[in-house]
Amino acid sequence: MRCPKCGFRDDKVIDSRQSRDSSSIRRRRLCLQCSYRFTTHEEIERSELRIVKRDRTHEQFDRRKLVSSLAKACEKRPISLVTLEQAVDEIVHDLETGGREVQSSAIGTKVLEKLKDIDEVAYLRYASVHRRFEEADEFVDAIQALGRRIKTNALQRELFPSDAVKHGSV
Repeated sequence: MRCPKCGFRDDKVIDSRQSRDSSSIRRRRLCLQCSYRFTTHEEIERSELRIVKRDRTHEQFDRRKLVSSLAKACEKRPISLVTLEQAVDEIVHDLETGGREVQSSAIGTKVLEKLKDIDEVAYLRYASVHRRFEEADEFVDAIQALGRRIKTNALQRELFPSDAVKHGSV
């Protein structure tokens, strides 16, 4: 470390302390030539994640986009911000351990895994965009993949009669 006063390259660490969140270390240093005391901060250098989009373009990972998409899926649902932030932290951690470039579809899959455990309605909302649902049958398939039966109401006519779905007449 170069002394900010005289430029000498040798110094001695006289005190080290972790930050409150343990994400960085504060070090007090003493220049061995001019005895000037100065402070440095060390933190883990994270590699920049790059996202490979469906159209093969690349862009820098933006945590805010991930938070925003999860928040949209969970809108008007009884899900706390703490739960969403925890899910985002876990997804980001998984992405950072996987390499420098990540397919956008892999991010979507990780989000779906988290939402499946958090809230089924939010899961279906996100799945409809991620998997590009175009027909109601795709929602029915996603619901059934969750292991749920579609509840029928005696006063409501059946929209997807089981015989019609099997024979392709819907």
